[in-house]
Amino acid sequence: MKKYALIGHPLGHSLSPQIHSRLMKLAGIDGSYELLDIPPEELENSFGKLSGLDGFNATIPHKVGIIPYCDRLDASAERFGSVNCVRNGDEKVGYNTDVFGFSRSIDMLGASLASHVLVIGCGGVGRMIAAEAAYKGGNVTVAVLPDFLIDAEKTISQIKSRVPRARIKSAEIHGEVLSESDLGASAHGFDLLINASPVGMFPKVDRMPCTDEIIAHSDAVFDVIYNPKETLLTKKAKELGKPAMTGMAMLVLQAAAAQEIWNGAKFAEADLKQLISDMEDLI
Repeated sequence: MKKYALIGHPLGHSLSPQIHSRLMKLAGIDGSYELLDIPPEELENSFGKLSGLDGFNATIPHKVGIIPYCDRLDASAERFGSVNCVRNGDEKVGYNTDVFGFSRSIDMLGASLASHVLVIGCGGVGRMIAAEAAYKGGNVTVAVLPDFLIDAEKTISQIKSRVPRARIKSAEIHGEVLSESDLGASAHGFDLLINASPVGMFPKVDRMPCTDEIIAHSDAVFDVIYNPKETLLTKKAKELGKPAMTGMAMLVLQAAAAQEIWNGAKFAEADLKQLISDMEDLI
């Protein structure tokens, strides 16, 4: 039996064991997947135990701390300086499957990153999303609250240093939510609206990160939040006839990417969509 795990701290309730168990069953793989709560100060002493696994995922706070464990990094991990998937073997290789899960979610949504993209929020996942959109040739606007404007500008500078052709700028949110006045002339032309902030997450489910007008002037909506299974943002978008998707797709698809890396597994899109729906029903 192959053995896999998710490491992080603290590790509360996680859907990863259920997701990976289903994926391994679909791929005909005899394997187990467990949760390993490892505090940061114990990570280095856990390298021996981790070497006994066939592979593992890493979540907060280990996405950077695990890098010294790796013999080399895949381009996906090098680009973002973050590892969330490790393949063990003769060579320990670190990957970033978050970006695979995100990109494939956007494809499943029927949208494109090579377009006018609005990203709300610039935390860890927001930085990855903004960088990937810029890397794919998007015209990207990153909207943040005043307290995070310096961080956003720093992120934009880093992206431009790696991708000189990048078209990316910041916008400051002056009120409680992003409004058209914060965006100026660009407010009426977004192909893809992405919420990378925690606004709308359980238990504060009655909130949105932007006004209805911004949704109305966006062609598609992606919300990284997966609890609740339908956020107020995605609900409003669907009411306006916009294709919309929550972060459960990203969670499932990044796990599928890990199974592809570890086992060469292949999954039918219909099976992945069913798994996404089933995981949403567990929320």
